[in-house]
Amino acid sequence: MTAPVSDEKRRFRRAAGVNVLGNAVKIAAEGAAGLAFGSVALLADAAHSVADLVASVVVLVWGGTQYDDPDAEHPHGHQRIEPLTALFVGAVIVVLGVNLLWSSVEGLRFGSDVQFSGLLFVALAFSMADMYLLYWYTRRVNTDLGSTALDALAADCLNDIYTSVAAVVGVTGVLFDLPVLDPLAGALVSLVVVYQGVEIARENVTYLVGGAPPPADRDRVVETLRAHPAVVGVHDLKVFYDGTDLEVEVHTEVDGEMTLRRAHEIETELVTRLQSLVGVGDVHVHLDPSGVGEWKEAGETPTSERAPTDDASR
Repeated sequence: MTAPVSDEKRRFRRAAGVNVLGNAVKIAAEGAAGLAFGSVALLADAAHSVADLVASVVVLVWGGTQYDDPDAEHPHGHQRIEPLTALFVGAVIVVLGVNLLWSSVEGLRFGSDVQFSGLLFVALAFSMADMYLLYWYTRRVNTDLGSTALDALAADCLNDIYTSVAAVVGVTGVLFDLPVLDPLAGALVSLVVVYQGVEIARENVTYLVGGAPPPADRDRVVETLRAHPAVVGVHDLKVFYDGTDLEVEVHTEVDGEMTLRRAHEIETELVTRLQSLVGVGDVHVHLDPSGVGEWKEAGETPTSERAPTDDASR
């Protein structure tokens, strides 16, 4: 049974709030150790988490709007709010990553003054445990929510573990009198951060501009339409993203001699079937009488005129 929208919003905001707390704790631990002993790698990792903290706050304050009902100002709902918040997450991560990369390059060029301490390893171990628990929790909450914003936060938690491993390499270099490994590790961390931000932004731009979904999503829409016994043709099909939801516009051919009441019933049945598919939101179905030739303009062959060998034929 699907949970009420209010419950989904509550769980979403709780997960975002836990991310805010988890990132704040990591910043405090790594930032204090990095400043105390001059580790560029730890400061880079802590600064990365500043971006995570900002992103988590934005998701907490703004992202939950997606669960609000449509209103006069947003008649189609608030589906685009979520990818917009995720896009902001990606942009912040890219900016911080570039800044960290510059700092690391400066460390490689002019050297760094790092003092070794076992507390550096303790801070990194604590941070990795913190991020793993945060990753596990966010993924668990998002199993049935399917939020792209929470997905972005979870992916960032996992990448934080990788960047912390790079920081461990840098601190180990200091231990063995190879301080150059510290800014080098910081540079590697920065590249991972930039890549992550670009990937998050790229995915969510597709949602915001109404891009086309993968072919498999379009195929399941077509299969659902053709499975209805009254449908003899499908044409002018458009499937595109409206936020993270799929919107469907389609013309279907039916018997032109049926009553208007029966045609209305078929249209309602088709809309209901499509909206029952995972990820599908608004659906617009236009019924055409079969055989009028309108489908030719779309360059698609109606089911009724396909060869008998076509699995979709009737």
